[in-house]
Amino acid sequence: MTFRNFIRHFKQAVRGLEEDFTNISIKKAIFYLSVPMILEMVMESLFAVVDIFFVGKLGVYAVATVGLTESVLTIIYSIAIGLSMAATAIVARRIGEKKPVEASKAAFQAIFVCSFFAIAVAILGVFQAKNMLAIMGGEPDVIEMGYRYTQVIFGGNVCVMLLFLINGIFRGAGNAAVAMKALWIANGFNIVLDPILIFGLGPIPAMGLEGAAWATTTGRGIGVIYQFYILFNGKSIIKFYWESLKMNWKTIWTILKVASGGMGQFLIESASWIFLMRIISDSGSVALAGYTIAVRLIIFALLPAFGLSNAAATLVGQNLGALQPARAEKSAWLSAHYTAIFLGFCSIIFIAGAGFFIGIFNQQPDVIEVGRLGLTIICLGYVFFGYGMVMSQSLNGAGDTKTPTIINLAVLWGFQIPFAYFLAKTLEMGATGVFVAIAVSHSLHAVVSTLVFRRGKWKLVEV
Repeated sequence: MTFRNFIRHFKQAVRGLEEDFTNISIKKAIFYLSVPMILEMVMESLFAVVDIFFVGKLGVYAVATVGLTESVLTIIYSIAIGLSMAATAIVARRIGEKKPVEASKAAFQAIFVCSFFAIAVAILGVFQAKNMLAIMGGEPDVIEMGYRYTQVIFGGNVCVMLLFLINGIFRGAGNAAVAMKALWIANGFNIVLDPILIFGLGPIPAMGLEGAAWATTTGRGIGVIYQFYILFNGKSIIKFYWESLKMNWKTIWTILKVASGGMGQFLIESASWIFLMRIISDSGSVALAGYTIAVRLIIFALLPAFGLSNAAATLVGQNLGALQPARAEKSAWLSAHYTAIFLGFCSIIFIAGAGFFIGIFNQQPDVIEVGRLGLTIICLGYVFFGYGMVMSQSLNGAGDTKTPTIINLAVLWGFQIPFAYFLAKTLEMGATGVFVAIAVSHSLHAVVSTLVFRRGKWKLVEV
């Protein structure tokens, strides 16, 4: 491909011209889907880094509060991710079967279910913010300084959950460019509002850490408004017809059945991170801050890789719907190879400049040392992460959310948590032991996921 052709295809991918991804070349399909998905996740990565940059200016306690809150939120967002996975799988299958109206009906049911869960979570989080931070091992000063941040984040979680869910719907339909634009709008507002609300500007008073929460909630809310505009204006392959805006309990049951595996899958993974965070919290707020910054940087590279993984999920679902399982499998393998190459490149950069990158967000020498060590150790398993991500997402795209759940349970709970505790507590390695456990366990996860994918039972799943 010449540079001129690359630019032409890149522009087409960003514009979001609709293609039949079950008929064009696999490499072109991956490119058209992954470019907007990667750009979508690049913005999410940028937001994560910018957010912790501004929060880091408020001190160690503020960073620790964000880390503790996000550890609990990952459980909540597992619901949205599980529903998003179900919506992606079902919508992709219907689009592959050339049934766009049925795909739109499934999308509405998924949005209804997600909204129900989000409201329940908001009520719980607003009234139990202090207790949640305390259970996670937060020090009294951390709790007192940060509980308002936690309340606002939980209270506005409906915006975050719907943003993720509806983007999953658009990705399943192959309209990844719309999902990209929604997240860019949401995070663009978020990044602009962060310093304004945290530190104040003109007549706007400084809100401190709470301002970061309001920036997130406001930005994501604007992104959701854009998503609904697209759904109702009829210019997307997924659009709401009057007949689609009705409750369909059979479809809801199908969504919940597929989503239950996705929820369980990510609940297991999220809970494992909470256990790890709890182990690290015993080493104090400095260790928590270093760990939180290192994980944000890890996510900075992992989220674009998720773009390729999501492309694989869409292609697997649509090709299975079009009765082309061999093409679905080839799409997954190509995506996995590309993801591993990308993460391998990122690992070299992070390992070479670990101390420098951590120092951008916090200048305390002890925080830098913890973060530097964490970033270096975890990046040693980055290449394996790529295969694990794509293989798991490909299984999810096929509607087989149960198998990745079992793998997560065995590897992350059965191995990672006991191994981390053994290294951190028994061998007294502290945070270093946790970092080693993360690198080893996620590499093992990749090996197991790849072996299971090769067996091919996912090709027989019906949704």
